[in-house]
Amino acid sequence: MHARLTFALVLVAVGSLAAQQGAATQRAAAGGRGTVAPGIGGAPPGVPAPTAAEMATIEEVKAFEKKCDDAAVSGNAAFLEKALAPTFIMTHGDGWASGGMPIKVDTKKSWIEYIGKQPLPYVYRNLDSITVELHGDIALTLGRYRYLPRSNSPNPSTSGTHLFVWFERVYAKRNGEWQFLSHRTTNGPNREPDERVAANVK
Repeated sequence: MHARLTFALVLVAVGSLAAQQGAATQRAAAGGRGTVAPGIGGAPPGVPAPTAAEMATIEEVKAFEKKCDDAAVSGNAAFLEKALAPTFIMTHGDGWASGGMPIKVDTKKSWIEYIGKQPLPYVYRNLDSITVELHGDIALTLGRYRYLPRSNSPNPSTSGTHLFVWFERVYAKRNGEWQFLSHRTTNGPNREPDERVAANVK
């Protein structure tokens, strides 16, 4: 009995030591900062925890991304003319993920023309679940936007009109300003009944 108890205690001690060593290795790989836990805003889970300066950059990228989506709703072509890189590409739909074709691929020119149509194509586009992965002057964002196309109006509170897509985007800082290089839908578009749809309409 005593031998079994001793053996069990040794196993617990070894397991605890291994866990501590694993955590120490993670901290060392991240420059002693640890890693981002799931559910924490800012950087994606599992990456090295951002420094204070990196957190400031993350917030800057998120604010710029929101301006880009707000401009798509308001039809602000002048803002997007400056914000989008000359080589900007927007890939709509996740058909490519299973070897097929996306719904549509926009260039800078065709995207600006589309958002400037009358009536404006979107009632709203709201970002959520956004995380930012930094690589110096390059930033990747991962998340989703929830949206209502104008064609689904005038019943925005009707179940099933609300849509969302998950995406990955690429931004680059050039001459001190962020530019939007690429959007690729990774999952969607998806329909989702949502009682909050009406509240999202501005």
